[in-house]
Amino acid sequence: MFSNNDINFEALKRKAYNGRWATLEDGVIPLTAADPDFRIAREIEHGIIEYIKDGYLSYGPFSGLPEFKKSVADHFNKEKSGNFSPENVLAVNSAAQGMFLIASYVLNPGDEAIILDPVDFLFKKSVETAGGKVNLCPVDTHTGEIDFETLNSLIHSKTKLISICNPHNPLGKVYSPDVLRKVAQIASAHDLWVMSDEIWSDIIYDNRNFHTYSSVSEEARKKSFTVYGFSKSFGIAGLRIGAVLCNDVDILTDFTEKSNFNSTIEGVSTLSQMAGSIALEKAKPWYKEFLKHLQGNRDFAFNILSHSGIVMPNLPEATFVLFPKIKNGLSSEEFARHALQHGKVAIVPGSERWFGKGAEGHIRICFSTSQEILEEGLNRMISSFND
Repeated sequence: MFSNNDINFEALKRKAYNGRWATLEDGVIPLTAADPDFRIAREIEHGIIEYIKDGYLSYGPFSGLPEFKKSVADHFNKEKSGNFSPENVLAVNSAAQGMFLIASYVLNPGDEAIILDPVDFLFKKSVETAGGKVNLCPVDTHTGEIDFETLNSLIHSKTKLISICNPHNPLGKVYSPDVLRKVAQIASAHDLWVMSDEIWSDIIYDNRNFHTYSSVSEEARKKSFTVYGFSKSFGIAGLRIGAVLCNDVDILTDFTEKSNFNSTIEGVSTLSQMAGSIALEKAKPWYKEFLKHLQGNRDFAFNILSHSGIVMPNLPEATFVLFPKIKNGLSSEEFARHALQHGKVAIVPGSERWFGKGAEGHIRICFSTSQEILEEGLNRMISSFND
């Protein structure tokens, strides 16, 4: 199901944007944006076709279809130790939009938010777009551990939000309930909001348990938002579908009003919501096979890179990206540029632009492709430095 023969390269060259097949010259292998190379589950494809057969694409409820909300709540309750009802779920146009809406709701211009460093650039962008100021809390790039001493020191009167990424992109760290409780205790002591981006929470290896942030304590439940999306686990990024979850119905109602999801100004495509609901209800067998394939790719890539001599890889507990440390003295940008020019393989540099200051000296490699493509891409990268 996930071999090279299962990839439609012509379709990818027409449709896979965001630094991938459709944006690069022929002959370049993209191990870049975190998006699968494989077609979506047949269950999702057939479900979309079945939904539009009667010829109606009418307005749905502005805050989300009941079946979508129920699917997301049930998924979190069964798989992530959540305690959500459908009323705790708001459908949004992608996890990225959810992050921006939360920042806009929590922050006034000049307010401050603490984000992890390194972390995906959308955290910083969301805060700054909302008029807030970013303060960076270091994360150990090898272990993923949060520097709580620094986190405490960053809090003062203008601080309003702590944003975490769990599982962490790009480090692949899954934060334990104990770590999450520590975040909740700090946030509660200073009356801060917490936003937990959990878009990667389906892609977890070695049978680890995952606990959604709001489940770990009463403090965590009270003043927090959770962000979820479908692009990683089900490959439907182009449908732009995600969810914001909040255990406090009154807070989520106010959030919905202030985010304009109470009228036709906002709202999410009903087709996209149906795809998300079908994914969670009918495509789990496909997803489980995909996860098994990804774990094999993770181990395969880790082994190759461990013997490469040019990088020192991490072994991610989650996500389908690796974040190896560069050993040959080049900067992240220099390394990525060399790999592209001399190896015809595209990777993401661990530069401040993409992940923050703490990412320098690393590269990010996506492995959600066939093992054949992954092997070719990694060998090209390694050979480009050894030739």
